[in-house]
Amino acid sequence: MRPQKVEDTDFIVAAMTVIRDNGYEGASLNDLAKAIGLKKASLYHRFPMGKKEIAQAVLEYVDKWFDANITDVIDDESKSPQQRLITALENIKEIYEDGNKACIMKAVSMNPGLELFSDELNTSMNKWISAFKKLALAFGFDEETSENMASQVLIGIQGSLIVSKGLKSNDYFLNTLNNIEKMYLNK
Repeated sequence: MRPQKVEDTDFIVAAMTVIRDNGYEGASLNDLAKAIGLKKASLYHRFPMGKKEIAQAVLEYVDKWFDANITDVIDDESKSPQQRLITALENIKEIYEDGNKACIMKAVSMNPGLELFSDELNTSMNKWISAFKKLALAFGFDEETSENMASQVLIGIQGSLIVSKGLKSNDYFLNTLNNIEKMYLNK
């Protein structure tokens, strides 16, 4: 058996870029193949179900990234809530390249992606809310306030990514991260 020419992580990151840039519907197999230097036949060999299976692999990758870079950071009680918040926000800043990259959730949340990936989107969004609610509780906010803050984190980040793209300025994203930090620190 010949070794694969493209590592799985490299493929997933390249596929994520194509889907982020074009949306699920707009990302063609040709675009996906070209992004990583494979032929379409090689894509079908790795992913017999085609684009849907590739998008699922991307969503799984993002889910694992979130667990390692957000959930695990927030759960690390050996660090202060402030340290956990700052690290989580820095990781978010990095994955979205300072607000220059679209969110994969947005890219698959339009039809037909919404129909195909509604369970994954629901799980992912609930993970965001759960993690940031836990962090707010660690800061000493009450249950209801923590839930509201966590929802605002998700809405703020996702919304600011869209606004940053539309207005061609990542300042909206960066300001949102600063506002999230202030919201948690100003108890």
